[in-house]
Amino acid sequence: MGGVTAGAGPAGRDPGLQPERTRLAWRRTTLSGAVATVLGVRTALHGGASATGIVVCAVCCGLWLGFVRVAHHRIRALSAAAPPPALAPRHATTAVLCAMALAVCAAVLVVRI
Repeated sequence: MGGVTAGAGPAGRDPGLQPERTRLAWRRTTLSGAVATVLGVRTALHGGASATGIVVCAVCCGLWLGFVRVAHHRIRALSAAAPPPALAPRHATTAVLCAMALAVCAAVLVVRI
């Protein structure tokens, strides 16, 4: 029976594809965060700058920069080692908290306008 079976083992797997997909996912997520931050800043400053709008813009930008830092660290780790190391729990927590807080800031901007 010639053919590839589901349990073909490690010989049929390309170990370079998974880190590449993960790298691309981190880049996509970073780009999405950048777009959300820019749109949030645009919404906050539309019709004039207020103190609240400026503070929310600063918080959004800070959160996005925090996420970019974690993403850059992870992308470098994926590129450096043949078997990439697992994501550190503190980095995962930071990425999740930044993304969630950025969503809350976006919701505040939408409700405010």
